[in-house]
Amino acid sequence: MNNRRFSLPTPVRIAGAGATALGIVALSAGAASAHVTVTPSTTAAGSYTVLTFSVGHGCEGSPTTKIAIQMPEAIPSVTPTLNQGWAVRKVSEKLAKPIEDAHGNKLTERVSQVVYTARTPLADGFRDTFELSVQVPDAEGDTVTFPVIQTCQKGQTSWIETPAEGQDEEELESPAPAFTITAASGEGHHGGATDDDAGESDEHEAADADGDDDGDGDGLAVGGLVAGIGGLALGGLALARSGKKA
Repeated sequence: MNNRRFSLPTPVRIAGAGATALGIVALSAGAASAHVTVTPSTTAAGSYTVLTFSVGHGCEGSPTTKIAIQMPEAIPSVTPTLNQGWAVRKVSEKLAKPIEDAHGNKLTERVSQVVYTARTPLADGFRDTFELSVQVPDAEGDTVTFPVIQTCQKGQTSWIETPAEGQDEEELESPAPAFTITAASGEGHHGGATDDDAGESDEHEAADADGDDDGDGDGLAVGGLVAGIGGLALGGLALARSGKKA
């Protein structure tokens, strides 16, 4: 029995090789683009925002053990969100000159870093997120940068590069997470009515409703009194007529 070898036509083989090459390029591009990024819930100047930092891979295949997020001087205070798989701590530093926060409190130190340490190393190829609550600086048009040091079981990656004037961020190998501050929303720093305002509004509506109910009750009482007097008058008239007939 003859053994025959089946081969694909030349165009098909070329197409298959091209698809494989494209797949390799796509995978490489995906790995290269999996930077540490930041996504703010809002970028409006003066508003409160939640910054979500995302880590999508380790250090050349090594699992991630620590993420240190450096805070810009324009943001003196921060509230980290707890992450079940990580221990978190804030690193503070003394200020050369005291400053006031948005509530008028005098600050003599600021949070310079927020450090998340993995309870179990984050394996390469898996992602996790870290959330920080901060107030956006009241500086429309400025870019706020958050250098991040990613420490792994073997090696580390410093996401600290910032683009030069006119340079595209995509040209950077390890860009620092950043966002640009936009115009204020016009709804105040907290955006919209506060809970206290809503409570006062509800109380006012309740008071108005009670007032309307009282007015309706008074009207019914007066109407009942008039009807009662009318009934007595008619009863007296009927009694007088019956007396005359008798």
